[in-house]
Amino acid sequence: MATKTGRKASGGKYKKARKKRKYEMPGQPRKVKLGPTKKKKIRMRGGKYKTVLLSCDEANVIMPDGKAKKVKIKNVLETPSDRFLARQNILVKGAIIETELGKAKITNRPSQEGSVQAVLLPEE
Repeated sequence: MATKTGRKASGGKYKKARKKRKYEMPGQPRKVKLGPTKKKKIRMRGGKYKTVLLSCDEANVIMPDGKAKKVKIKNVLETPSDRFLARQNILVKGAIIETELGKAKITNRPSQEGSVQAVLLPEE
C-alpha cells in the first residue's frame, strides 16, 4: 500500500508549527539584464540601504597587469551555472562576457552589488 505524502501512517495530516517570519522570507529575485545602466536602492534590515543593478552595459575589467578599466559589455557568451541565462543576456557571477578588450569573466554578484566586476581572460 502506497502512503500519501504529507500524511502520518494513521492517515492524519502533518500541520506546520508556524508560518515563516518576515526575516525568513526570501527576497525578490533580480536578474541583471544587459542594457543601459539602471540602479535601485533597496532598504535592508537595520535601516541600511543596498544599491542593486537592474541592467548594466559597463564592467570594471581587471587587466593582467593589475590595472582596472571601465569598458562596454557587448554580449554574454556563456554562463556555466545556467545556459539559458546566456541566451537572455543576463549578467551573473561566473558568466563569460564579450567586452571591447576581449573575453572577461564576471567575479562579483551584480544582482547584490551596484556594479559589474570582471577579470580579463587570456586569449587562446
